Amino acid sequence: MTSYARRGVHGQTVEALAHRILGGEIPEGATLDLVALQSELDVSLTALRESLKVLAAKGMVDARQKRGTFVRARADWNLLDADVLRWQFESHRTGTDRSLLRNLAEVRAIVEPAAVRLAAQRRSDADLAALDGALDAMGRHDADLSHAVQADLAFHRALLAATHNELLERMEMVLESGLAYRDRIVHSSPHSEDPVPAHRAVLDAVRDGDPQAAEAAMRALLAQAGRDLDRIDGPDDRKGSGAK
Repeated sequence: MTSYARRGVHGQTVEALAHRILGGEIPEGATLDLVALQSELDVSLTALRESLKVLAAKGMVDARQKRGTFVRARADWNLLDADVLRWQFESHRTGTDRSLLRNLAEVRAIVEPAAVRLAAQRRSDADLAALDGALDAMGRHDADLSHAVQADLAFHRALLAATHNELLERMEMVLESGLAYRDRIVHSSPHSEDPVPAHRAVLDAVRDGDPQAAEAAMRALLAQAGRDLDRIDGPDDRKGSGAK
């Protein structure tokens, strides 16, 4: 996975190009006019080419002789890349499209109930301390939206870490962008349910070393998350559910 500095001219150029592609302003198959882009973004050709290398590493663009640099088909994009996921959610932040959240909810319904069973069997004292700390942060009523989102992310990150499975731990990179986007929507609404009791039930089952109870608690938490989004979404969006 190619990393880059999100600040500075390079980072800003990467972000601008990614949002244009993911937002559909530059469609799949389109050939990029580098001279025009250089002028629009007010960057050097070198900075533009370096930024395109980042997107190429993520499968979003490619270059061919005679054709130039073009946007690859969506099927070629590395959709599990943390940056690509974040860009997708950012591109939809002002719309009503919840398809990405529905996809996320389906992935989490597969991954997290199974992961929490392992966490209940393998958790260490350090894992429990991390979960306790995240839950405590979630319960602080004076926490602002940003802190509430970060506390929720920390809790789910700690759950994956408690599986002591390196591949499952890496799933945080897939889930985190979607969770952050979803949490900002839900936690800013006055109609969402208090998330602390559902998370506490998960933690209690993990602490007790009870895999079945942990799985049941996680499924209940995900069901609550779906209800929260249903209260916010319009009727056309209620086929899906989010993740809490």
